[in-house]
Amino acid sequence: MDILYLLIPLSVVLVFFVLAGLWWAIHSGQFEDVGSEGERILND
Repeated sequence: MDILYLLIPLSVVLVFFVLAGLWWAIHSGQFEDVGSEGERILND
């Protein structure tokens, strides 16, 4: 039962890191033009 005092805060911190990474990816333009990237692979 004592391990829950460690695992619950660690999982909350992990969720914040995932959300921060997703926020960074969205706001840095990672998902702006996904269609042309797929076509670029086929054109090579």
